[in-house]
Amino acid sequence: MPVLVQLNCDIRIIKFIYLMLKRPLTSAARGTAMSVYFLKESDLTFFLGRLLASSPVIAPVAKKSKFVFAELGSAAELRLDYDVTLLPPKTAFFPVKQKLLDFGPDGPKSAITPRKQVLFGVHFYDIKGIDMLDQLFAEGHRDNNYLANREATTVVGSSIQKVSSRAFFSTVGTDVQPRGHDAFLTHVTAGYVFETRTPKGEALISFGSFEKATAAQIEEAAGVNAAVLKRCPEKLEHSSELIAVKVRNAFANEELWTDLAKDCFSCGSCNIVCPTCYCFDVQDRWNLDQVSGTRHRTWDACLTNDFSKVSLGAGGSENFRERRGQRFRHRMMRKAAYLNEKLGGPACVGCGRCSAGCVPDIADPVRIINRIVGGRHGSSV
Repeated sequence: MPVLVQLNCDIRIIKFIYLMLKRPLTSAARGTAMSVYFLKESDLTFFLGRLLASSPVIAPVAKKSKFVFAELGSAAELRLDYDVTLLPPKTAFFPVKQKLLDFGPDGPKSAITPRKQVLFGVHFYDIKGIDMLDQLFAEGHRDNNYLANREATTVVGSSIQKVSSRAFFSTVGTDVQPRGHDAFLTHVTAGYVFETRTPKGEALISFGSFEKATAAQIEEAAGVNAAVLKRCPEKLEHSSELIAVKVRNAFANEELWTDLAKDCFSCGSCNIVCPTCYCFDVQDRWNLDQVSGTRHRTWDACLTNDFSKVSLGAGGSENFRERRGQRFRHRMMRKAAYLNEKLGGPACVGCGRCSAGCVPDIADPVRIINRIVGGRHGSSV
């Protein structure tokens, strides 16, 4: 090939790669990329094996017909083809039950014991959920019980290979992009494009047989992550801004909220499976000596009857959200309106877990919001 033609080809390739790196791979991998690599499909097991030998790896695994995030025993357990997990990956730093401290005659002793770990295979909507918790637990009085675990964790996102039947992540909070991951893995032909975003993500390269990604591989990864946004089975019909206004304006419509909640069991399943819910209850457990014990916190749920019950002393109590409609309304206000200004968008990532986990099937934000915004207050959800 003539030198001039070769030079022109090289310049075009370099320019193409520059433009691909300058822009995000997709909404799933927003932020400045440090480097972009390629890992062959056949080398993934070797990479994970070496990673497992160095630190615990929490990743999606099969649990009967569903999926959960759990600590890998071997690379063979990894299921990157999952649709959605039963519980969100926030359990890696905010477990269902967490010991906060020990106490005794000598005073309290913190139970914060962070460990270095890798949270692997997180879909972009769950990264957005982690971002929200990072902000909420860091503001005001920093929650070091959460933040210590979070800061010790390397988060690796992954492309969505299978879409959940109740997902609507393509139409919720589209102005808010994931940013808290250290690396992002996209499944492409014959392997994976691996984008590093932080020094912690870059450090993972030493565990595998990575090579620099080509322009074609980078372009394919961008196409893969863009295409999945078109596969969501459910869609919100309006912008986050309009939804927030309409939901707030519906606050006083008692008939609406009573109707929406008429079949609610007040079980709190929609809260427990949500990646952005962060309420908890704190309990002290005393030892038999009655001078020492432990303090734990456990997840709490605003849909349950006892959540809003407070003591008045002398055996009395008051429940300031006694009716199901009030509690149902509070959940939707928190997800669609109350936190928008603080978070930059709704406190919902469109994973669809609440819809799938609700036995009477009344928790689906898409149906509720589209009904409110569309003015269909008198019809059934």
